Amino acid sequence: MALVFAAYAAPGRFEWPVAVLAVLALTAVNLRGITRTARVTRVLVVVVLLALGADGVAASDAPLAAAAGDAAGPVVRVGAACAALGALLGLVAGVSRTALAMARNGDLPGWLAAVHPRYGVPHHAEVALAVAVCALVLAVDLRGAIGFSSFGVLLYYLVANAAALTQPAGQRRYPRPLQVLGAVGCATLLVTLPPASVAVGTVVLATGGAYRLWRLRAA
Repeated sequence: MALVFAAYAAPGRFEWPVAVLAVLALTAVNLRGITRTARVTRVLVVVVLLALGADGVAASDAPLAAAAGDAAGPVVRVGAACAALGALLGLVAGVSRTALAMARNGDLPGWLAAVHPRYGVPHHAEVALAVAVCALVLAVDLRGAIGFSSFGVLLYYLVANAAALTQPAGQRRYPRPLQVLGAVGCATLLVTLPPASVAVGTVVLATGGAYRLWRLRAA
């Protein structure tokens, strides 16, 4: 998302430093508490709606394309950049709290489980996330980042659909064929990703799985 924002905001040779600045700025916002994160999110949503218009967003299946068709290129660029920033802000908040939960469970170093005494945020996890994302931003291009991210997201939902198959009948909201269809769809999309993205994603998955098995046996 940082690279997507930079591609709209500063295309060309400045994409990478702008992406890093975006990560650092939004991490700083998150470090001040979830209330401030919510406020900034509302501002970004307002800007996005002002660029596609609320009525236009509601009436169109492809609001970005509709705006571009009206020769509103700069407006579309601003709206898309703000939309990417909003997504990035949500990811920083969400992933850092996932890391917090994993650290409390022993799946990540305990240092990441710290919560700021004043702002109530997982500040260690957010700083570590910012460092990791900045390193990745400087090491990969947009296409590679999207491919790798897609691998993770599709695998996540493949596991979610497979897990839903184990629900008892009384707790099931949707019929089992729907979960089977979802899992097959995710698997189908996975094999269409660039081979490099699949290879890197598989290595990361295998490394994480091996680490968890080792940790469980050690415990």
